[in-house]
Amino acid sequence: MAEKTLKVTLKRSLIGEKPKTRATAETLGLRKIRQTVEHPDTPVVRGMLHRVRHLVEVEEK
Repeated sequence: MAEKTLKVTLKRSLIGEKPKTRATAETLGLRKIRQTVEHPDTPVVRGMLHRVRHLVEVEEK
């Protein structure tokens, strides 16, 4: 059975965000608006997405 992945797209700018929020977005690999990355669906990634939920769009694959 294939592992589920999450397709994450940065929708809003990181300007004005708190340093921890910026660091979380960069840890996810998101640096530019409309940049998309894929991550495995793990509790660690879900926790990071929760912190930046107002900045990103997430699709399950």
